[in-house]
Formats: sequence, C-alpha cells, structure tokens
Amino acid sequence: MLTVVVGAGRSLLGSLSNNLLGAVKTTHEVIPRLHYNSIFSQQQRTFIQMRTNLKVVDNSGAKRVMCIQALKGRRGARLGDTIIASVKEAQPRGKVKKGEVVYGVVVRAAMQRGRCDGSEIKFDDNAVVIVNKQGEPIGTRVFGPVPHELRKKKHLKILTLAEHIA
Repeated sequence: MLTVVVGAGRSLLGSLSNNLLGAVKTTHEVIPRLHYNSIFSQQQRTFIQMRTNLKVVDNSGAKRVMCIQALKGRRGARLGDTIIASVKEAQPRGKVKKGEVVYGVVVRAAMQRGRCDGSEIKFDDNAVVIVNKQGEPIGTRVFGPVPHELRKKKHLKILTLAEHIA
C-alpha cells in the first residue's frame, strides 16, 4: 500500500502522553505504568541496510533477497539507490538462482521520503528490482507502484517497465 502524506502533520501524542503514560495510584491498587511501545506499536522505519530482507517485484525469478551492501551512502539505501544483495528465495526456472549475488535498485521503501512539493511518500514494504552491473533490469516486467523519483536517479528503463508510477 502506498501512503502519501501532505504537509507536516502534528501528532496528538503530546496531548495524550500525560494521560496514557502516567501511573494512576489509588488507595488499594497501583495500575502499572504503560509503555509507549505497548500502546502505539509501530515499527521504526529506517534505511535499507545490511541484512534487510526485500521483496523482488520483477519477473527475474527471485522472490526475496537480503541486502549485503548499500553502494552509496554510509547510513544505508533509500529510494532509487543501488544495493548488492543475495537471493534467498527463487522460482524454479527463473533467470536468477538461489544463493546468487546480484545488484538491485530499491523501488519501494518503508521509510518516508520528502518530495519537492512538500508531500511525503512511503510504502508498506521494501522492494527491489534486480539489475545487471550496467543498471539494466534483468526481468521484463515490474509489478506494483514505482515512484517517479527513479527518473532523477537515471533508472528510466525501470520506469518504462512499471505498471504504475506513483
């Protein structure tokens, strides 16, 4: 699922935190202090880094890969960045086999990314398209939405193969 957030919204957590997170004391019982994670359990969204599992959204034969190294940036990879990955699951008669080390371009990331117009884009999953060393996709189809930020990163071939451009 694609989520686009417009503007810099403010959370209601500041006003609710005093009421929900404090301990209430009565004469006979003590209600234990509730932790922030138990009330608002949402996973921390971070960069795509070493050992991150990613879904493969092309028809190259791989189903799931694990990131070995992000090629640009010390912190990790974001939308449009190239990574080196190891294939963890593959289809039986695909172009890519299990255990191969491949290059991939990140086409969906769960971490938010700001756009020029002030909106932000994030996806529900982390997904990659497998490419060769020259940056050309191995598969002939790309499934699901792909952000138009790939145009700035010079991945035009992926955009032409994509079903939907977000």
